[in-house]
Amino acid sequence: MTYASGMQNAVASERPPLLAWQVWLGGIASLILTVGMARFAYTPMLPVMQTQADLSITTGGWLATLNYIGYMVGALLVARIESPRLRHRLYGAGLWLAVLGTVGMAFSDHVVWWALVRFAGGVSGAAGMLLGTGLVLNWLMKSGKRAELGAHFMGVGLGIVVSALAAAWFQGQVLTWSDRWLGFGLIALLCALAAWRWRPPVPDTVGTQSHQSSSPRPWLWLMLSAYFCAGVGFVVSATFTVAIIEAVPALAGLGAWAWFICGIAATPSVYLWDRVARRFGELPALMAAYTCQISSVVLPAVSDHWLPALMAAALFGGTAIGIVSMTLAFVGKRSPNNPGKAMAQLTLGYGTAQIAGPALTAYAVDATGSYHGALWMTAAILMMGVWFLNRLRQAQAPLHNLS
Repeated sequence: MTYASGMQNAVASERPPLLAWQVWLGGIASLILTVGMARFAYTPMLPVMQTQADLSITTGGWLATLNYIGYMVGALLVARIESPRLRHRLYGAGLWLAVLGTVGMAFSDHVVWWALVRFAGGVSGAAGMLLGTGLVLNWLMKSGKRAELGAHFMGVGLGIVVSALAAAWFQGQVLTWSDRWLGFGLIALLCALAAWRWRPPVPDTVGTQSHQSSSPRPWLWLMLSAYFCAGVGFVVSATFTVAIIEAVPALAGLGAWAWFICGIAATPSVYLWDRVARRFGELPALMAAYTCQISSVVLPAVSDHWLPALMAAALFGGTAIGIVSMTLAFVGKRSPNNPGKAMAQLTLGYGTAQIAGPALTAYAVDATGSYHGALWMTAAILMMGVWFLNRLRQAQAPLHNLS
């Protein structure tokens, strides 16, 4: 051990050990920040920017796509990082990048600037979802606790709730679109302070070298394919839920509340899906979650009534984050030395879907004048995801090791 590394370890040891509730709250705050603000605040803001900032549907879709390109770039970076200390430092940097990726939307009305800011927000999302979640999962396993991420991923649902409530309050105050982004930026700053204070410690450096195969086994290709399908279902609903509802004259004004219901359903659902997976197995639980999400996509395609619209929002919220949580925990706990890297590898397929989904949906809406065609396409892709999971379950592949 060098003198410099010895001094670093000595400084780290002076930090009092975090309690379990501090790790949980720090992780939840990081997801409210990097996902709820840097990503999901855009969903209720999309119709506002369309009316106040002359943002077209196509450009809005491309901005969402750039956010996911940033997420993909971040995932590629995370997949190459071996050093625990570097992962920890980049996670901390990602927290502050998320603040910039939120409040920065208010600083200009130029599309190029918005594109850069959305890209930065996407990179920060990878830091929160992959590096932060990997650090939390590592801490759970090293602390002898159950390697389940349901409580941690409540932060995503709470991020939706916070963004929806803030959007509804901003609407009542008749704020401009830029003032609303400043309000989201203030929320992001508060979350960043909590997440920074309660970061999980740097993982142990002993035995953390990865020996994962560069050629994934067949079972992993099936899981990658299924997760790609989930990514399409997630991004279409997450990006356009509010816009789909607001596009129906009879439902005008319900968009923000549908997004709120989505977040309320998502917050406890991740914990409940952990219980389902514990009782029936991980793959059957994932298949059930995919099936429920298909219903959430089909409902607004077959009815313009307010009740199916709100039911669809609840079903989406109650399944989307559960799918992410169960999938990342499934892979991460099978790669305990570097769970963030394993999650990033799987997330590449999910991220590819998120890059293509918003732009393709926007073009479909422009071509048809309706969201219905895009919704049916999304439902079909999710059905393919169920098929991949069923193939994986029938194959009874050796799921005890990622490599």
